[in-house]
Amino acid sequence: MRPKPVVELGVAEAYAILSARPGASLPPLEAIENEDWGRDWLLSRFEDLAAEELAALGLRWDDGSDEQVD
Repeated sequence: MRPKPVVELGVAEAYAILSARPGASLPPLEAIENEDWGRDWLLSRFEDLAAEELAALGLRWDDGSDEQVD
């Protein structure tokens, strides 16, 4: 299975992943899920993770737009 691009995560899915990490400090989901900036802010938190950590979560940072389709 190929890693999922971070940009394809929804708010609830991104929140669940980030909040499960040790030491996570996030506002309540209800406070950000319907805000225009909420998803962007959550996804920006993935920038702090190393590529290896993302891979362990089944994620990747790029959106795959440079991949060839057969």
